[in-house]
Amino acid sequence: METMKAQLLHSYGEKPDFHLAEIPLPALKPGHVLVRVAATSVNPIDIKIRKMRPVFAPALPAILGMDVAGTVESVGQGVTDFKPGDEVFGCAGGLTDMPGALAQFTLADARLLALKPANLTMVEAAALPLVGITAWDALFDRARIQAGQSALIHAGTGGVGHVAVQLAKSRGARVATTVSSAGKAELAKSLGADEIINYREEKPQEYVSRLTGGQGFDIVFDTVGGTNLDASFLAARAGGIVVSTNTRSTHDLSPLHAKGLTLSVVFMLLPLITGQGRERHGQIMALLADLVQTGKIRPLPGKVFCLEEIAQAHEFLDSGLALGKVVIRVH
Repeated sequence: METMKAQLLHSYGEKPDFHLAEIPLPALKPGHVLVRVAATSVNPIDIKIRKMRPVFAPALPAILGMDVAGTVESVGQGVTDFKPGDEVFGCAGGLTDMPGALAQFTLADARLLALKPANLTMVEAAALPLVGITAWDALFDRARIQAGQSALIHAGTGGVGHVAVQLAKSRGARVATTVSSAGKAELAKSLGADEIINYREEKPQEYVSRLTGGQGFDIVFDTVGGTNLDASFLAARAGGIVVSTNTRSTHDLSPLHAKGLTLSVVFMLLPLITGQGRERHGQIMALLADLVQTGKIRPLPGKVFCLEEIAQAHEFLDSGLALGKVVIRVH
């Protein structure tokens, strides 16, 4: 039987308890493709799964790694969109009964994948899927952002935020973003942000007054949660939209009522967990690929680790020092 190297998580908890092992290759299934993994990434949700073991965490020993970029090795029955040799990318595993991409090969539902843009390296492509789908869902499917609208995107140099800034600009919005340093401010400007807010130096009431004349933003995208969600309510205009990726906390909803706000929650893992709506993820990946190829967006791989360094990669992302995405080079 053919085998592959994989990083197996042996226990859940604070310690990143990964061990490199030789395991059998996944068996091909209908509707799936076997992908030779070139690169994957570490997302904050990987850290939460490892530490908190939510209900959708995989059984141990587990192969994490949701994002994948690689080459199709073989295709299962019923797959017509891909063939061996195609370079693909997507967010395709690492939870429930779907092994992830921290391995030399991964078995992926073909509905979750798209052809990789030719102008991205594998490392760059692995940085885009989860954050790209999240930002697309928030800004395009939920907020329905339009040209000329004002958008506040929190954490504009983070994983989701750096893609969201570029997507909002691609639709002609005027984009403000929050950062924590001068270096991050310059990076955010290079991504297309029109206005920069150092949240350590300026309170919501102050930047709302400075940038919107006190009226508030049409759309606020909160990628942080906690007290930042409260700040997002304050920053939105009357009748505006707040979209958040992190609402697992208690909040006073009076500001929503007072302003007639809409709050929309994005949980991009649902199609992977439930099996419903996976085609939409593949469609979004193809649309993101088009924007990449026309130069309107580009993922930002930050620090790159190798497969043997997965524990260090988890610790680095957990440190809060990462810019853009933490990527794992596999092949």
